Amino acid sequence: MKKSFKFNRLFHYIFGEKFYKKLEFNWNQYPSRYSIIQETINRKNYKSYLEIGCDQDQLFSKIKIEKKIGVDPVSGGTIRDTSDNFFKKNNIKFDIIFIDGLHEYDQVKKDIKNSLLFLNDYGVIFLHDCMPMNFISQAVPRARALWNGDVWKNIVESRTKPEIDTYVVYADNGVGMILKRSNKKILKLNTNNFKKLKFRDYFYNYKEYLNIVYKEDLKNIF
Repeated sequence: MKKSFKFNRLFHYIFGEKFYKKLEFNWNQYPSRYSIIQETINRKNYKSYLEIGCDQDQLFSKIKIEKKIGVDPVSGGTIRDTSDNFFKKNNIKFDIIFIDGLHEYDQVKKDIKNSLLFLNDYGVIFLHDCMPMNFISQAVPRARALWNGDVWKNIVESRTKPEIDTYVVYADNGVGMILKRSNKKILKLNTNNFKKLKFRDYFYNYKEYLNIVYKEDLKNIF
């Protein structure tokens, strides 16, 4: 794995985006994804939770809720499968869904689309790793152990859609949030290919692109 990271990093530095400015986010000063999700469950009296991408159950094992399902092809959770296969067979709707699987634009786009189909009308989708600090942290294919991927591009795309309302909570590497309701602050962006957005675009526009809010704002948003 480390050898592939090194090769991919070299590939990105040679052939990738030549933009090396960095953002500084001190996540230790902000809430964890666990506190955001659990407090939302408690406040909204949610009963059902789905987690896509459980890894070693760092989050899944902590969540307290009446019914929870975790999907991961390798480890953790309750179902050993890909999210694509899970959604093909699933017939359950959920109050809250957390997407933390493969952090690549194409897969996250499918996970969002499928999650919206199985989200209760009053529910919420959260996504992890929406605020990378430098270009290599979001470059695909993966080039380092601590990696956000290009999830942020899915947030930008979601913000342009009138039928969903999208935010990013300033916490824990950026916690995206999608609500199944009319977009309250639609983003106008002159592109049809969000996958080709550059880290440079994000660096200079992330506050506008992501519609950033804070944990204490959530009770006023939904």
